[in-house]
Amino acid sequence: MGTALFLRGSRGLVLTSAGKAFADSAREALDRIADAADGLRLRRFRRLSVGVYGFFVSRFLLPIWPTLKAAHPDLEIDLHTSSNPLDLLASRFDAVIAVSDGQPRAGLVTHPLMPISTVPVCSPELMKNGPLDFATVPLLHARPRPDDWRRWLDCAHFNDIPVQGGSSFESLSLTIEAAATGMGVAIAIDGLLAPDLARGNLVRAHPTVRPTRRQFVLEYEQRMAEDPALTAFVAWLSNARDQQAPKKPVAKKTAAKAGPEYVR
Repeated sequence: MGTALFLRGSRGLVLTSAGKAFADSAREALDRIADAADGLRLRRFRRLSVGVYGFFVSRFLLPIWPTLKAAHPDLEIDLHTSSNPLDLLASRFDAVIAVSDGQPRAGLVTHPLMPISTVPVCSPELMKNGPLDFATVPLLHARPRPDDWRRWLDCAHFNDIPVQGGSSFESLSLTIEAAATGMGVAIAIDGLLAPDLARGNLVRAHPTVRPTRRQFVLEYEQRMAEDPALTAFVAWLSNARDQQAPKKPVAKKTAAKAGPEYVR
C-alpha cells in the first residue's frame, strides 16, 4: 500500500494515524455489509399473504400447519379463505391455492398440488347393514358444487337415480359435517378425506371414484418467483403434498364408450 499502517513498539503493534483511518473505514464497510445481510434476512422472512380455497385449508393445511412453523419459525403467513374462484386471483395476493385446470397462464407460475376426484361418503353407521341403496338414502348437496351428484351417479352407472330433493348446504365443509352426523350421503373430494377417515367419522360409501380435469394448484405471479419467503413456502408445501398424498384408489372401471363424458 506504500503507507505504514502500524509500528512495532515495546508493547506490541501500534496503529499509525493512517492505520487508524484505514481501520475506521474498514469497520464502517463491515457494518454496512452486516446491515445489508440483516436486510436480506428480514426480507426472506417477510409476511406472506396467501389466498386459499377454504375446504383445502380445513382438510389439508391446518392439520399439518405445525410442521411449517417447525421448519420456518420466522415465516409468517396470513391466510385468506374463500370458496369463490373470483376471490382467489394471484394478482390480489402473494400466492393463491385455488382450483384450476392446470393449464399454463401467461405471467403466472403454477405448481400442481392435488388432482380433484370425487367419491360419496357417509357415517359408518349408515353402512352397518351393508352397501347403500342410492335411490333411497338421502343425498346431501353442496350448493357451490351443484352437479357433483349427477356426475358421480352417471359415472357409477346409476343413471336412473334422480338427484332432486335432499338437504343442501352453503359449503362443502358443512355438507361433509352433515354426512358425518348420519343425515345422509355427501360427495367429497377424495384427496382431502384423510383427516375424516383417520378420525373414523366418515367412510367411503362406494368404491367408484370419479376423476375430473380440475386440480388444486399453488399459483403466483412470475415477479414473485425469486421471493425467498415464497420460495420457502413452496418448498414446504411441495414436500407436504408428497408426504400426504394418498395411495391411488382403485376406481371402478366404466365402459370405454362412456369414459370421457364422465370426466368434467
